[in-house]
Amino acid sequence: MAELTYEKHDGVGLITINRPDRRNALSDTVIEGLTTIFTESRRDDSVRALVLTGAGTAFCAGGDVKREGGGEETWPPSPDRMPSPAAIRVRLADHMHRVPLALAELDKPVIAAVNGAAVGAGMDLALMCDMRIAARSARFSEAYLRVGLIPGDGGCFFLPRLVGIAKALELLLTCEFVDADEALRIGLVNRVVDDESLLDETLALAQKLASMPPVHVQLTKRAAYQSLRLDLATSLELTASHMAIARSLDDSREAIAAFLEKRTGVYTGR
Repeated sequence: MAELTYEKHDGVGLITINRPDRRNALSDTVIEGLTTIFTESRRDDSVRALVLTGAGTAFCAGGDVKREGGGEETWPPSPDRMPSPAAIRVRLADHMHRVPLALAELDKPVIAAVNGAAVGAGMDLALMCDMRIAARSARFSEAYLRVGLIPGDGGCFFLPRLVGIAKALELLLTCEFVDADEALRIGLVNRVVDDESLLDETLALAQKLASMPPVHVQLTKRAAYQSLRLDLATSLELTASHMAIARSLDDSREAIAAFLEKRTGVYTGR
């Protein structure tokens, strides 16, 4: 059985972590597959939005402690099996860190459909996405400290940007679980929906985004993220340049014509 599945339909790519027996914990195979999909989606004009979810009753339970060759690892490992600091850094750089870096280069919208638990690296994986739709059963926890680790997969970067530094530190340091309603209240997720409608509603949102002019979507996403690091004047200069590109495209002329002629929808180029 494939540990990761990928389907494309009507402009939307659906990625499913398919390890329900391991609560969709991240294996090397899954990490490599996610990196490849996100990287290749940049050049795939048939994909205009992506949805990421998990099979079964969990979104992702974090890193997998199961050995590739079978058997279970224990934590903390015995002293003779403790990896060196250098080995740990190389391991992170060569594996999990490639996922957020690939997403940072992807200027197409990515939505996490969070079904059930998103824990540790699984929560960080949801945070890396541009938007999060949570099932009512969704639960989030930055559980690293409980197992003698620190948030090493992007949580310290993404979480403060979503919920503010004080709330982020509370979640990072207490390892407490946040349910779907609380996640919505603090701005961790965009919407909360019934479990049975999670995928349908997330795909509907993705298809709505995919129906927009693709270059305009990419420019807007790029400008929004870049503006987080810019002062106002520089951001306005950036968006002026992007606007010049956007107005020169056929999609822009079609959208303006549709608006003036009161036609349904603003973009018909798909």
